[in-house]
Amino acid sequence: MGDLERYIVEEWAEDYEDGRLNRREFLRRVALMAGGTAVALPVLSQLGVTATLQEVAAASAGTPVPQAGPGGSGRSAVAQALGVTVPPDDPALEGGMVTFPMGTVTISAYLARPKLKGPAAGIIVIHENRGLLEHFKDVCRRLAKLGYVALAVDLASAEGGTAKYSDLAQVTAILGRTPPEQLVAMLNAGVTYLQGLPSVRRDRIGAVGFCFGGGMTWRLATSNPSLRAAVPFYGPNPPLEDVPKIKAAVLAIYGELDTRIDAGIPAIREAMQRAGITHEIVIYPGANHAFFNDTGERYHDVSAKDAWQRAVAWFGRYLRQ
Repeated sequence: MGDLERYIVEEWAEDYEDGRLNRREFLRRVALMAGGTAVALPVLSQLGVTATLQEVAAASAGTPVPQAGPGGSGRSAVAQALGVTVPPDDPALEGGMVTFPMGTVTISAYLARPKLKGPAAGIIVIHENRGLLEHFKDVCRRLAKLGYVALAVDLASAEGGTAKYSDLAQVTAILGRTPPEQLVAMLNAGVTYLQGLPSVRRDRIGAVGFCFGGGMTWRLATSNPSLRAAVPFYGPNPPLEDVPKIKAAVLAIYGELDTRIDAGIPAIREAMQRAGITHEIVIYPGANHAFFNDTGERYHDVSAKDAWQRAVAWFGRYLRQ
């Protein structure tokens, strides 16, 4: 099992242990990620969960449980509507889906930009492990309202894109099974696309990502020296041996209650200090994993608003000065 697969199934296991995910749905998702009921059993064993082949098979044959924001279920439609803070038809913006090539694959992405003259800084927005949902398009529009050109790459593009799937656990499984280097290649294709737009300053590119996307923000920063600013929200660490390759100024944001991800903070802090990387680490008291996502049950209003202001200030400092 790869790093990203392990990260995702451990997140599901945490939700199961905390009562946010019922046992049947947990087993179904693990089997989906593993690629079958039989191969799910050793994965479950590694997680400390005992199950029979028959139980996993029955769960796999069941109907998916509706998903809402990270760590929760059952609020999907309403939550997505409430998560829109900048409407798609805002008269000050231009926004919509775009496509661009990466080898033989066509990548889909959501682009939002202000209606203004002259080039602006560009920001890559990286979604969570359930794909390119409305919340992340909204994050793009929030950035566009501040004068940035923002692009959210759909990392499920090679398998038809997020919109193809009604069962978002399928999207999560796709992302978990995709080699990290392929995901990074998609993001770098997004950077290249942004840099080729007349409305973008090619030497002023940043990135922000959340949960799974926070981890991908780290990995993008290690792979692309043109990135000037990176803001990973509670993302798993990249391979520590790659940290010295980071050229961006990094603002890393975490929630105090997110113990699984927070366990990696000392190592990433030491690696950045040793490499001389400009960075700041912020841990929000009382906030858990996914606290920024206002469509989810873990949304923490005070922390989310402060973290957004910090991120905006960070981009202002390193992308506009």
